[in-house]
Amino acid sequence: MAAMTTGSTSRADANRRRILDVALAELLRDPDASMDQIARAAGVVRRTVYGHFPSREALIGTLVDEAVAALAEADAGARDGAADPAEAVARSVLALWPIADRYRLLIALAQRTVTVQGIRERLAPLRETQVRLLREGLEQGVFSSPLPAPALGFVHEQMLFAVMEAVNDGLLAAEEAGRSATVAVLSAAGVPVTLATELVARVSART
Repeated sequence: MAAMTTGSTSRADANRRRILDVALAELLRDPDASMDQIARAAGVVRRTVYGHFPSREALIGTLVDEAVAALAEADAGARDGAADPAEAVARSVLALWPIADRYRLLIALAQRTVTVQGIRERLAPLRETQVRLLREGLEQGVFSSPLPAPALGFVHEQMLFAVMEAVNDGLLAAEEAGRSATVAVLSAAGVPVTLATELVARVSART
């Protein structure tokens, strides 16, 4: 009986994983993809999809949770060993961008379905780390801004969302967006554009 239960659980987990992987691909291809479309693409019946995710919003919310977890892991790895706050911010944004770029259509979709507040709540731990870096940089004079660290962190977050939307709308080439976003974030924190550009080039060359 235990073996049967374990086997059933494994199959259910495998089905759930497949549904999530297929759903991400389908939603990136067609942001209006329905649960029926996702079920057909995953090779399961509609009931199976709803057995794991009670609504389309719940499915999208789970995908956003996975994106946020991937962002947090990349951020922690990128900042390791960076003593200078500006370099830490540059490393972080450059590491986050490929993941954000992969999910940018999903994030734009989630802002309409999961609600912006829901996304902001999911990003809270990542935001706290960025605010700490900004606070250290402001105290050390590396950054300069009329805004306190929490407000500056909010501005940075919105800038990154805006750059994603610019790529989605064809206003900025995807291959240029990561470096451009990083320079823009550093500039908003008071780092001169020339210095920000040089720093981003150095960090990029090492990664």
